[in-house]
Amino acid sequence: MTGIEVVRDSNLTKGASTHGITRMRAFESDDMLISQSRVGPGVVSGWHHHGKRHLYGFLVSGQLQLEYLLNGTQMVTLQAGDFFHIPVGLVHRDLNPDKDCALIVVNVLAGKGPAVINVEAPPEGKS
Repeated sequence: MTGIEVVRDSNLTKGASTHGITRMRAFESDDMLISQSRVGPGVVSGWHHHGKRHLYGFLVSGQLQLEYLLNGTQMVTLQAGDFFHIPVGLVHRDLNPDKDCALIVVNVLAGKGPAVINVEAPPEGKS
């Protein structure tokens, strides 16, 4: 048995990159990754998905819009305190509509394989 493991903000390690999103890892095992994402004020990230992993998230601060492709382009808006789930392989991008404040998300990626797969911008209206 081991004690409680703590990772301070200053000890997070750089995670997989997507244009517009800064990801920092806290914990990682064969099938689990716990990280923090930051999206700057007014930023629209690049399109990406999380391969064969489910992403479970919690919006710590700010407002987050997630644009995704499913029978056309869809969007959901999250407020601080909201939880969300992005299923395996769903192509999406993160938008921060606030021009003054960054947003922070805590992510739990469950599954195996690459944590992030960046993709080209999809054609309008295609999924």
